[in-house]
Amino acid sequence: MGKPMAKNLLKAGFPLVVYDIRPEVVNELVAAGAQAGSSARDVAARSDVVITMLPNSPEVKEAVLGANGVIEGVRADAIVVDMSSIAPATSREVSAQLAARGVRMLDAPVSGGEPKAIDGTLAIMVGGPRDAFDEVKGILEKMGSSVTHVGGIGSGNITKLANQMIVALNIAAVSEALVMATKAGVEPERVYKAIRGGLAGSTVLDAKAPMMLSRNFKPGFRIELHIKDLINATDTARELGAPAPLSAEVLKFFQQLQAQGKGKEDHGGLVQYYESLASVEVRR
Repeated sequence: MGKPMAKNLLKAGFPLVVYDIRPEVVNELVAAGAQAGSSARDVAARSDVVITMLPNSPEVKEAVLGANGVIEGVRADAIVVDMSSIAPATSREVSAQLAARGVRMLDAPVSGGEPKAIDGTLAIMVGGPRDAFDEVKGILEKMGSSVTHVGGIGSGNITKLANQMIVALNIAAVSEALVMATKAGVEPERVYKAIRGGLAGSTVLDAKAPMMLSRNFKPGFRIELHIKDLINATDTARELGAPAPLSAEVLKFFQQLQAQGKGKEDHGGLVQYYESLASVEVRR
């Protein structure tokens, strides 16, 4: 996700200093016009705005608060924008440590997966100080077609978790419906075309049903990453005392697929869980 997002910033004319634990990624971005940083600390020391994009909470804490991390190099007048999808509590923890050094932070997770990261059409949901948001909004708009301030620090990731719960349940519903239609002997593609214009129509339906029908599980967003998000979502819901029984069930379905070696497939591959129970295969 971070690499195509960085490329869109370069295309927009922003000077970038980049760092990644994988040298080949840095080299590709340097070839596109970026400067190479030697560490997260080095990037922070050379930047007015520091953007991080990482898999989960532990990686964010290591990159920002760890040895040679952002906090060791960042200037007091800089803004840190973490665009990772992580636990809201981690966003608040990291923000508090940066604030002690006079640094403002935004949590700004995204939705849309790698395809929209490449196109620069991500939905970006942002939590943190409004003044910091106003200062970096023009940067974020080069990576996303929708950039929304949703509240204080951590609220960006609360919003992302809500998004991931809805997406997961939609994929599960599409899977259930198409497997039932197939089991009944009705062509699933015709079912999809018949319902997409009605109340059951959705962005998820239009994105995932064609992939299911063509047996294309090349990842736009991997099952293993959706598992991470649903774990964060159900943990957060439990901490808040909010019910999330459906999300907890779909999490189990994803985890069963991961146990079968399918964790790196697209989350639309959830249909395979239902197919295995029904002994049918959804296809054109």
